[in-house]
Amino acid sequence: MLRTALRNVLAHKARLLMTMLAVLLGVAFVSGTLVFTSTISDAFHKSSEKGYANVDVSIQQDNSDAPEGRDAISPLSQRTLDRADKLPGAKSATGVVSGFAALSDKNGKLVGDGFSTEGANYYAGRDGKGSDPRYPMKDGAAPRAPGQIALDAKTAERTGYKVGDTVRMSVDGPVRKEKVTGIYTTDDGNVAAGGSLVLFDNATAQQLFAKPGEYTEIQLKAEPGVSQAALKQRAEKILPSDAEAVTGKKLAEDESQQIESSMSGMKTSLLAFAGIALFVGIFIIANTFTMLVAQRTKELALLRAVGASRRQVTRSVLIEALVVGTVAGLMGMAAGVGIGAGLRALVGNMGTMPDGPLVIAPSTVVISLLVGVFITVLAAWLPARRAAKIPPVAAMGSVHAPATTRSLIVRNTIGALLSAAGAVLVLMATNMKDGKAPMGAGAGLLLIGVFVLTPLLSRPLIAATAPVLRLFNVSGKLARQNAVRNPRRTAATASALMVGLTLITGLTVIAGGVQKAVDKMASDSLKADYAISMANFTPLSPTVEKKLVQSDKVTATSPMRNAPAEIDGEPEYLTGVNGSTIGQLTSLDFTKGGWSGVAGGKQVVVDDKTAKKQGWKPGSRFEVTYDDGKKAQLSVAGVYKGNEMIKGIIVDNKAVTPHMEKVVDMQVLAKTKDGATAEVKKSLEKQLGNNPAVQVQDKKDISEGIAQMINIMLNMLYGLLAMAVIVAVLGVINTLAMSVFERGQEIGMLRAIGLDRRGVKRMVRLESLVISLFGGVLGIGLGVFFGWAAGELIAGSLATYTLVLPWGRMGVFLALAALVGILAALWPARRAARLNMLAAIKTE
Repeated sequence: MLRTALRNVLAHKARLLMTMLAVLLGVAFVSGTLVFTSTISDAFHKSSEKGYANVDVSIQQDNSDAPEGRDAISPLSQRTLDRADKLPGAKSATGVVSGFAALSDKNGKLVGDGFSTEGANYYAGRDGKGSDPRYPMKDGAAPRAPGQIALDAKTAERTGYKVGDTVRMSVDGPVRKEKVTGIYTTDDGNVAAGGSLVLFDNATAQQLFAKPGEYTEIQLKAEPGVSQAALKQRAEKILPSDAEAVTGKKLAEDESQQIESSMSGMKTSLLAFAGIALFVGIFIIANTFTMLVAQRTKELALLRAVGASRRQVTRSVLIEALVVGTVAGLMGMAAGVGIGAGLRALVGNMGTMPDGPLVIAPSTVVISLLVGVFITVLAAWLPARRAAKIPPVAAMGSVHAPATTRSLIVRNTIGALLSAAGAVLVLMATNMKDGKAPMGAGAGLLLIGVFVLTPLLSRPLIAATAPVLRLFNVSGKLARQNAVRNPRRTAATASALMVGLTLITGLTVIAGGVQKAVDKMASDSLKADYAISMANFTPLSPTVEKKLVQSDKVTATSPMRNAPAEIDGEPEYLTGVNGSTIGQLTSLDFTKGGWSGVAGGKQVVVDDKTAKKQGWKPGSRFEVTYDDGKKAQLSVAGVYKGNEMIKGIIVDNKAVTPHMEKVVDMQVLAKTKDGATAEVKKSLEKQLGNNPAVQVQDKKDISEGIAQMINIMLNMLYGLLAMAVIVAVLGVINTLAMSVFERGQEIGMLRAIGLDRRGVKRMVRLESLVISLFGGVLGIGLGVFFGWAAGELIAGSLATYTLVLPWGRMGVFLALAALVGILAALWPARRAARLNMLAAIKTE
């Protein structure tokens, strides 16, 4: 039986080719994902180790006891640094202070994406005459005075800046002009990943990112022979309150764990799409082995007649699947290594990750092989079991063994129950507070139920195409009859395409609803023409609002400030505004009260959810404890409907500003005489010094920014789901090719009685088109349902969410399904038309 199975694989290698390709693609996706993520993790891990090579112990602020959302209270002072420098066993002690620093390139654009552009201090000792071991100078000299900076070598190469150039940059809003005095090299992980690091002299960095004489970290280097643990014990004796000592090894390990954690999300997402491609591949494999078994019914019956048991017949088919899965798994793993290498080179060229070798872990090889073998054997098990059940005498008399009425009734009953249970679960989840898990389970059940019911659904849906197919005369009629001749085969072929289009359509429906919600939120909440903020949404200097007020085009402004506080012992954030102008800049939907009284600094407006939680209404009084420990009595002036753009407790800046340790704004709202126009926007940007770190956005810009992010996400998902569509195309080609082979005698007879080659080609193409459109209609229908259901969940947290049906894109998806059918039929149709009619008629 083993020799028989191996000979069958060799005898049908051409028919198994598409099955191998389907498995190969899925396995390649899995192994490519594992290779790529392992390579990135290893590169960042080694970069972390390099970055902490000169750090044996770090003294840091301990945030564990700080209230949620706030930094530790006690900073590290120069006194602590001096004591650390004198510790026995400490070779050196370096003070560190860092923060956001936006650098402009020569074209005035922000270098990087704004989230990885940082600034730090060059610590040259207390006298300022030493050198900082962290940043060896490659060219020029270190910054020693205000107005001087040093750039990392990668940023200098990317921007073209050299020693002596003057650059424009910003830390919290105002534009700064700095002279480049040096170019340095560094193992900093942020720089290795494509970020930039601007160095200031120690005093300037403290002024910008902390306070004079204060640091955010102190790094200790041990003398030779002194262990990190021993130096840590000694450092713990000089720690101020709210500080901790951590070894360099622990810091590197923590950073590696963070990298692993951040990689796990991407790895899970990519593997999920690989799983979808493999799931689609199951349909192809099952279809292929079902057709192969059907074609070999007499052969299998003969084996039974000469003494082979049912178990041996089943085992022989599974051995074929095992061979196919092993070969496809090995080829897929090799292809995956190539994919991983390609992605590594692509990301490396973009400068967003450190250098490092390609990592092929043993687990990647094992997983790739196991996935390929398991998927193939699993998909082939049902056809193998069905083949073994055919009685030898019945099989010897018939090439085909049609499904019994009882089996179809059982299948339809199971499908109906699964579909009903899934639909009910999805509908119930839409009314649950946290219905993600039930909805996911329901969606899975419904998808499986529809797949099981697909043979039943195929007849009425394909019959609906009869009026159109009649236009193609005999070829159209034969195509429709062939499409419904074997409902199970049609169902498996169409379901492969259905899965991909279900996901694509569902994601598109959700994205359209979210975009519409954002547009509505921006138009409903804001009267302001512009919102001004930092490019990475870090705090904005109050000088920005002062500059805007000086413009003759601006009629009203309001800075928005976040101030930490406590209400009834619970941490709460207050949003400070200009109470006298905020009504001109926002359009909140007040259910009770309004802005009247807020300008005095004694009253607040609050969103409906917070009011309900606290039991407040207009006139309610409460005590607030500000961040500096001082208390005040406030009262509620109004309750409004909050949204993701504006929510929480809003009070006049007069009340919160005196209690803020450092006065900063999160954004500034501005209204202008001429409204939001390109000319006004350009004028405001010029007023702010054409600052690359500050973005001036109108409502359209806000919506387009979010739309761009959604479109980027959708395009990435479309690209990943394209793998499932490619596998589905292979499935249609495979099914049609084997169907043509199976119907060779029939096609020969059709040719003999007058159907020309063009008619045969048309028949196969129309059959493929009908099957693909059937899968497309099911996929788009399910996708719309799932998109609606997910939108109902989203609407619970996004009040402005409404269902948006993307008719244009759905039309494109249906056209894509039709294109799949047309392309998939090219080779099988050509093969069918070239059959020798006499040879085909004589074939059994």
